Amino acid sequence: MNSLIAVVQAGGLGTRMRELTDDKIPKPMLRLNGKPMIEWQIEAVARYGIKDFVLIIGHLGEQIKEYFGDGAKWGIRISYIEEIEPLGSAGSLYYLNEHLANDYLLIFGDVMFDIDIDRLMKFHRDKQSDITLVSHPNSHPYDSDLLVVDKSEKVIGIIGKKEVRGECYQNLVNSGISVFSRSVLEDLDEAVKTDWERNVVKGHIDEGKVFAYRTSEYIKDAGTPERYRIASKEQAEGLWEKRNLSRKQKCIFLDRDGTINKHVGLVDNPDQIELYPDVVQAIKLINSSGYLAIVVTNQPVVARGLCSEDDVRNINARVEVLLGENGAYLDDIVFCPHHPDKGYPEENPDYKIKCNCRKPAIGMIKNMEYKYNIDLSSSYMVGDTTVDIQTGINAGMPTVLLKTGEAGNDGKYDAEPNIKADTLLDAILKILQEED
Repeated sequence: MNSLIAVVQAGGLGTRMRELTDDKIPKPMLRLNGKPMIEWQIEAVARYGIKDFVLIIGHLGEQIKEYFGDGAKWGIRISYIEEIEPLGSAGSLYYLNEHLANDYLLIFGDVMFDIDIDRLMKFHRDKQSDITLVSHPNSHPYDSDLLVVDKSEKVIGIIGKKEVRGECYQNLVNSGISVFSRSVLEDLDEAVKTDWERNVVKGHIDEGKVFAYRTSEYIKDAGTPERYRIASKEQAEGLWEKRNLSRKQKCIFLDRDGTINKHVGLVDNPDQIELYPDVVQAIKLINSSGYLAIVVTNQPVVARGLCSEDDVRNINARVEVLLGENGAYLDDIVFCPHHPDKGYPEENPDYKIKCNCRKPAIGMIKNMEYKYNIDLSSSYMVGDTTVDIQTGINAGMPTVLLKTGEAGNDGKYDAEPNIKADTLLDAILKILQEED
């Protein structure tokens, strides 16, 4: 029995792409910079030593079968599941009972990607997950299916793109790539039309066995003509491979209060969040620059008993919504809920500790360094306080002090920044100018 089989769902009708396919070729065979889209997918997986593939084919699928054959040309073994009639996004997975493995890597046919599959599989097995959904933030969360995730990265819900959502939600999109264990096949006792999310994933969410693997790597739905053209351009520019987490990444670490949202003192309610005028433009620049954008923020409101960790996540979600509504996103947000000083009236003693995450300690930075394979020497720390500057120095990063928020007047440290900037936009422009 195989430890892992890659399964590509390539049996759809491709109605959104008929402008390009003219219904004469299946969508996965549409050439993107010289290769069929499905060939890019297969090669992106095979380079991690995965040898066994199952391609689910349907409409015009004989062209896929004729092109790839048994896979020997690519050094792999390919089997086929042929849909006589469409069985939805999961109905044909029933036939995987004839292809037993410990785990299956499921890829939808219009997703272009370049990800470190070794990292993904380690996450899946460390979590002892039934289903791991590869997820990421994007620039249009308002019209995407979104995952609701707790602090352990467990998926506790899915918000459909057509569902009503409130003013606070995580920008965490289900990418179209999943890993699932053999036990999931027990849900499929016949080959009938089945939806992957509604009929399969949801049941395992209810059992607490679905996790979200959040990544900054290149994953794009290329299933419309416009998105296909964007993916083609980004492949030609080398962006796909640059974002793979097997390669070192650059990051601009950002403070939150006084840097992204206006400084109003302690924030314990989403209604207090108001972005500075140029922040969206600044973070859009980061998104398109090759740098990651990650927020690292001290939130002593938890230790002081003003709100809970979940409340802080809700406040962070409000920041994500305001950015996402305008086409910008953060690759991640992490916060420290601790505060070492005691004596506040409503303080929570569980959080009144000296920790390694509260800035200027670098615990949050080190966690992100590991999670995203970040080269700290090529990264930056940007904030409005001397605490932020000292954090960057402690982590071995160049630093930028803003004149927004506390403007360096907190008086905590004598740390001197590498760059001073009026606003976050000014800071990002100066960082990118140094790159040139």
